Amino acid sequence: MSVEGGEHIPTQEQLLQCYILSCWATRFYLPINLIRLDERSQNIFMLIGEDIEVEIKPNGEWIK
Repeated sequence: MSVEGGEHIPTQEQLLQCYILSCWATRFYLPINLIRLDERSQNIFMLIGEDIEVEIKPNGEWIK
């Protein structure tokens, strides 16, 4: 989905999953170093701690 100006925004499913994963990470005192929406794939990329990389697909499924 894109908004005025051509910027892309995450889906509701992605936002919910991003919130759940963020809560999980902070429960273990892991820093969330980066959250970024990849404009090519429309996946959200999260870098948690130093080595946990997570991608959240537009349907809310996530890959570690």
